[in-house]
Amino acid sequence: MQPARKRFGQNFLHSPGVIARIVASLAPRPGQALVEIGPGRGALTEPVLALAGALHAIELDRDLAAELQTRFAGRGLDLLGADALRFDFASLAPPGGRLRVFGNLPYNISTPLLFHLLDQRAVIGDMLFMLQREVVDRMAAAPGDPDYGRLSVMIQYACEVEALFIVPPGAFWPAPKVQSRIVLLTPYRTLPYPAADERRFAEVVQRAFAQRRKTLRNSLSGVVTEAQFAAAGIEPGLRPEVLSVAQFVRLADA
Repeated sequence: MQPARKRFGQNFLHSPGVIARIVASLAPRPGQALVEIGPGRGALTEPVLALAGALHAIELDRDLAAELQTRFAGRGLDLLGADALRFDFASLAPPGGRLRVFGNLPYNISTPLLFHLLDQRAVIGDMLFMLQREVVDRMAAAPGDPDYGRLSVMIQYACEVEALFIVPPGAFWPAPKVQSRIVLLTPYRTLPYPAADERRFAEVVQRAFAQRRKTLRNSLSGVVTEAQFAAAGIEPGLRPEVLSVAQFVRLADA
């Protein structure tokens, strides 16, 4: 059996109770277009396949992919040896349908992977992930919370966020030094606060939080003018962590 590899951020889930809770939260059914990111040793793959009958899985580690290919041969697993950070998820979406994406994401690439998935959210129905607890806390944080930041705004702009249960380190091998948490992300079919230019919106949010202790006037110097602050009804002396998603959209659109 292959040991966990640090360069892939591998921590293998082994707790039967936690596995059962994750699968119950996912509730896979036959006919759904399911995609697992980083199946590892198949802890989630096995029960999901048993319920759904078919599953796409993306695994970068060639040795693990070979083990999975042998173990699940002829059982409905479509194993893709690819890097999820560069993968075109639209290539797996059924005509007129959407993907259900899930997995125990490697902590060392979780944030860039989330942004990559947000870019492809048009073909995604929902996403159920296990992540480092502090990342989930940031994703679900409200304006004014210490954890509220760029990730909070960008995720909440595009998705409904539901932070689910906490997973202790002992549920993995090797045990990580931090707690994990399950999160359910459901991309909005209709955005509640659509930005006129999403690239502009992303730039404003990124610049605002790049130096979060600075006021908006200072952090957005050269990006947002005093006239635009006034048009958006945003006080430039505020700090970014108090602005809601809707306010960031107004500021970007001004």
